[in-house]
Amino acid sequence: MIFETLMVSMFQVNCYVLGSEETREALVIDPGGEVPAILEILQQHDLTLKMILATHGHVDHVGGVKELKERTGAEFLAHPAEVELLKHVRQFASFLGVRTEDCPPPDRLLEEGDEVRVGEIWLKVLHTPGHSPGGICLYGDGYVFSGDTLFFGSIGRTDFPGCSYDDLIRSVRTKLFPLGDHFKVYPGHMQPTTIGFEREYNPFCQDDES
Repeated sequence: MIFETLMVSMFQVNCYVLGSEETREALVIDPGGEVPAILEILQQHDLTLKMILATHGHVDHVGGVKELKERTGAEFLAHPAEVELLKHVRQFASFLGVRTEDCPPPDRLLEEGDEVRVGEIWLKVLHTPGHSPGGICLYGDGYVFSGDTLFFGSIGRTDFPGCSYDDLIRSVRTKLFPLGDHFKVYPGHMQPTTIGFEREYNPFCQDDES
Protein backbone atom coordinates (compact mmCIF):
# COMPACT_ATOMS: atom_id res chain seq x y z
CA MET A 1 0.00 0.00 0.00
CA ILE A 2 1.16 3.52 -0.80
CA PHE A 3 0.60 5.76 2.22
CA GLU A 4 1.25 9.50 2.32
CA THR A 5 0.34 12.12 4.92
CA LEU A 6 0.14 15.83 4.11
CA MET A 7 -0.46 18.55 6.66
CA VAL A 8 -2.72 21.01 4.85
CA SER A 9 -4.27 24.45 5.34
CA MET A 10 -3.82 26.96 8.13
CA PHE A 11 -5.61 24.48 10.41
CA GLN A 12 -2.81 21.90 10.00
CA VAL A 13 -5.12 19.07 9.07
CA ASN A 14 -3.72 15.63 8.35
CA CYS A 15 -4.79 14.69 4.83
CA TYR A 16 -4.13 11.06 3.97
CA VAL A 17 -3.49 9.56 0.52
CA LEU A 18 -3.81 5.78 0.21
CA GLY A 19 -2.89 4.12 -3.06
CA SER A 20 -3.06 0.59 -4.39
CA GLU A 21 0.17 -0.79 -5.75
CA GLU A 22 -1.86 -3.34 -7.71
CA THR A 23 -4.37 -1.11 -9.52
CA ARG A 24 -2.73 2.34 -9.12
CA GLU A 25 -6.05 3.63 -7.76
CA ALA A 26 -6.21 5.90 -4.73
CA LEU A 27 -8.44 7.47 -2.13
CA VAL A 28 -7.92 10.69 -0.21
CA ILE A 29 -9.17 11.31 3.33
CA ASP A 30 -9.95 14.87 4.48
CA PRO A 31 -8.54 17.15 1.76
CA GLY A 32 -8.77 20.37 3.76
CA GLY A 33 -6.80 22.40 1.23
CA GLU A 34 -3.56 22.64 -0.74
CA VAL A 35 -4.95 20.59 -3.58
CA PRO A 36 -1.87 21.07 -5.82
CA ALA A 37 0.23 19.26 -3.20
CA ILE A 38 -2.27 16.39 -3.12
CA LEU A 39 -2.24 16.18 -6.91
CA GLU A 40 1.55 16.13 -6.90
CA ILE A 41 1.56 13.12 -4.56
CA LEU A 42 -0.89 11.32 -6.84
CA GLN A 43 1.27 12.10 -9.86
CA GLN A 44 4.49 11.03 -8.15
CA HIS A 45 3.02 7.59 -7.53
CA ASP A 46 1.14 7.38 -10.84
CA LEU A 47 -2.18 7.09 -9.02
CA THR A 48 -5.72 7.71 -10.26
CA LEU A 49 -7.94 9.18 -7.56
CA LYS A 50 -11.22 7.27 -7.25
CA MET A 51 -12.67 8.49 -3.93
CA ILE A 52 -12.56 11.51 -1.64
CA LEU A 53 -13.65 10.64 1.90
CA ALA A 54 -14.64 13.14 4.59
CA THR A 55 -14.51 12.09 8.22
CA HIS A 56 -16.80 15.07 8.83
CA GLY A 57 -17.99 18.26 7.19
CA HIS A 58 -16.05 21.05 8.88
CA VAL A 59 -14.22 23.39 6.52
CA ASP A 60 -10.75 22.41 7.69
CA HIS A 61 -11.41 18.86 6.44
CA VAL A 62 -13.38 19.54 3.25
CA GLY A 63 -12.02 22.89 2.07
CA GLY A 64 -10.30 21.26 -0.89
CA VAL A 65 -13.05 18.84 -1.92
CA LYS A 66 -14.54 21.00 -4.68
CA GLU A 67 -11.24 21.65 -6.44
CA LEU A 68 -9.95 18.10 -5.99
CA LYS A 69 -13.19 16.64 -7.33
CA GLU A 70 -13.17 18.99 -10.32
CA ARG A 71 -9.53 18.20 -11.11
CA THR A 72 -9.85 14.41 -10.82
CA GLY A 73 -13.49 13.43 -11.27
CA ALA A 74 -13.33 11.38 -8.08
CA GLU A 75 -16.43 10.50 -6.06
CA PHE A 76 -17.05 12.39 -2.82
CA LEU A 77 -18.28 10.29 0.11
CA ALA A 78 -19.60 11.35 3.52
CA HIS A 79 -22.11 10.28 6.16
CA PRO A 80 -25.76 11.31 5.58
CA ALA A 81 -25.88 13.19 8.88
CA GLU A 82 -23.21 15.56 7.49
CA VAL A 83 -25.16 16.58 4.39
CA GLU A 84 -26.75 19.59 6.07
CA LEU A 85 -23.43 20.68 7.55
CA LEU A 86 -21.78 20.44 4.13
CA LYS A 87 -24.34 22.89 2.76
CA HIS A 88 -23.03 25.54 5.14
CA VAL A 89 -19.27 25.10 4.85
CA ARG A 90 -18.73 28.65 3.63
CA GLN A 91 -20.76 30.13 6.52
CA PHE A 92 -18.84 28.02 9.03
CA ALA A 93 -15.57 29.16 7.47
CA SER A 94 -16.67 32.78 7.82
CA PHE A 95 -17.41 32.14 11.51
CA LEU A 96 -13.80 30.95 11.89
CA GLY A 97 -12.50 33.98 10.00
CA VAL A 98 -11.50 32.24 6.77
CA ARG A 99 -12.86 32.17 3.24
CA THR A 100 -13.57 29.08 1.17
CA GLU A 101 -15.74 27.81 -1.66
CA ASP A 102 -18.97 25.91 -1.19
CA CYS A 103 -18.57 22.15 -0.82
CA PRO A 104 -20.33 19.90 -3.34
CA PRO A 105 -22.87 17.40 -2.00
CA PRO A 106 -21.69 13.81 -1.56
CA ASP A 107 -21.96 11.50 -4.55
CA ARG A 108 -22.35 8.57 -2.19
CA LEU A 109 -23.40 8.30 1.45
CA LEU A 110 -21.52 6.15 3.95
CA GLU A 111 -23.32 4.35 6.75
CA GLU A 112 -22.02 2.37 9.74
CA GLY A 113 -20.53 -0.90 8.50
CA ASP A 114 -20.07 0.17 4.88
CA GLU A 115 -16.81 -0.74 3.21
CA VAL A 116 -14.82 1.16 0.60
CA ARG A 117 -12.10 -0.41 -1.54
CA VAL A 118 -9.37 0.59 -3.94
CA GLY A 119 -7.42 -2.42 -5.13
CA GLU A 120 -6.19 -4.39 -2.13
CA ILE A 121 -7.00 -1.55 0.29
CA TRP A 122 -10.21 -1.73 2.30
CA LEU A 123 -11.68 0.59 4.91
CA LYS A 124 -14.79 0.05 7.02
CA VAL A 125 -16.98 2.83 8.36
CA LEU A 126 -17.68 3.54 12.03
CA HIS A 127 -20.26 6.22 12.75
CA THR A 128 -18.72 8.24 15.59
CA PRO A 129 -20.90 11.28 16.35
CA GLY A 130 -19.87 13.85 18.90
CA HIS A 131 -17.58 16.32 17.15
CA SER A 132 -20.27 16.50 14.48
CA PRO A 133 -23.52 14.56 13.92
CA GLY A 134 -22.20 12.52 11.02
CA GLY A 135 -18.59 12.12 12.03
CA ILE A 136 -17.04 8.85 10.94
CA CYS A 137 -13.85 6.91 11.51
CA LEU A 138 -12.42 4.57 8.88
CA TYR A 139 -10.55 1.44 9.91
CA GLY A 140 -8.48 -1.10 8.05
CA ASP A 141 -6.19 -3.94 9.05
CA GLY A 142 -4.65 -2.64 12.28
CA TYR A 143 -5.16 1.07 11.73
CA VAL A 144 -7.93 3.64 11.98
CA PHE A 145 -8.37 7.16 10.64
CA SER A 146 -10.07 8.93 13.51
CA GLY A 147 -10.80 12.37 12.05
CA ASP A 148 -11.52 14.74 14.94
CA THR A 149 -12.96 12.04 17.19
CA LEU A 150 -9.72 11.03 18.89
CA PHE A 151 -6.32 12.73 19.05
CA PHE A 152 -3.04 12.03 20.79
CA GLY A 153 -3.96 12.73 24.40
CA SER A 154 -7.12 14.59 23.49
CA ILE A 155 -10.45 14.57 21.65
CA GLY A 156 -12.25 16.80 19.17
CA ARG A 157 -13.95 20.04 20.12
CA THR A 158 -17.56 19.86 21.28
CA ASP A 159 -18.42 23.56 21.42
CA PHE A 160 -19.69 23.91 17.85
CA PRO A 161 -23.37 23.60 16.88
CA GLY A 162 -24.32 19.93 16.54
CA CYS A 163 -21.55 18.75 18.86
CA SER A 164 -22.04 16.62 21.95
CA TYR A 165 -19.36 15.81 24.51
CA ASP A 166 -21.29 12.80 25.83
CA ASP A 167 -21.75 11.42 22.31
CA LEU A 168 -18.08 11.90 21.53
CA ILE A 169 -16.88 10.05 24.63
CA ARG A 170 -19.40 7.30 23.91
CA SER A 171 -18.08 7.01 20.35
CA VAL A 172 -14.51 6.65 21.57
CA ARG A 173 -15.36 4.07 24.20
CA THR A 174 -17.87 1.96 22.23
CA LYS A 175 -16.55 2.25 18.67
CA LEU A 176 -12.80 2.92 18.79
CA PHE A 177 -11.56 1.22 21.95
CA PRO A 178 -13.08 -2.17 20.96
CA LEU A 179 -10.85 -2.20 17.87
CA GLY A 180 -7.98 -3.27 20.11
CA ASP A 181 -4.97 -1.70 21.81
CA HIS A 182 -2.66 -2.58 18.92
CA PHE A 183 -4.55 -0.38 16.45
CA LYS A 184 -2.57 2.58 15.11
CA VAL A 185 -4.60 5.81 15.17
CA TYR A 186 -4.15 8.36 12.40
CA PRO A 187 -5.99 11.48 13.61
CA GLY A 188 -7.20 14.58 11.84
CA HIS A 189 -4.65 16.71 13.70
CA MET A 190 -1.38 16.08 15.52
CA GLN A 191 0.74 12.95 15.51
CA PRO A 192 -0.35 9.31 15.27
CA THR A 193 -1.03 7.33 18.41
CA THR A 194 -2.48 3.95 19.39
CA ILE A 195 -5.73 2.80 20.94
CA GLY A 196 -3.79 1.29 23.82
CA PHE A 197 -2.01 4.53 24.64
CA GLU A 198 -5.23 6.55 24.55
CA ARG A 199 -7.12 4.01 26.62
CA GLU A 200 -4.49 4.26 29.35
CA TYR A 201 -3.39 7.89 29.24
CA ASN A 202 -5.97 10.08 27.48
CA PRO A 203 -7.42 12.22 30.28
CA PHE A 204 -10.78 12.57 28.51
CA CYS A 205 -11.29 8.84 28.22
CA GLN A 206 -10.64 7.63 31.74
CA ASP A 207 -13.41 5.95 33.66
CA ASP A 208 -14.70 8.00 36.57
CA GLU A 209 -13.54 6.73 39.91
CA SER A 210 -15.70 7.13 42.97
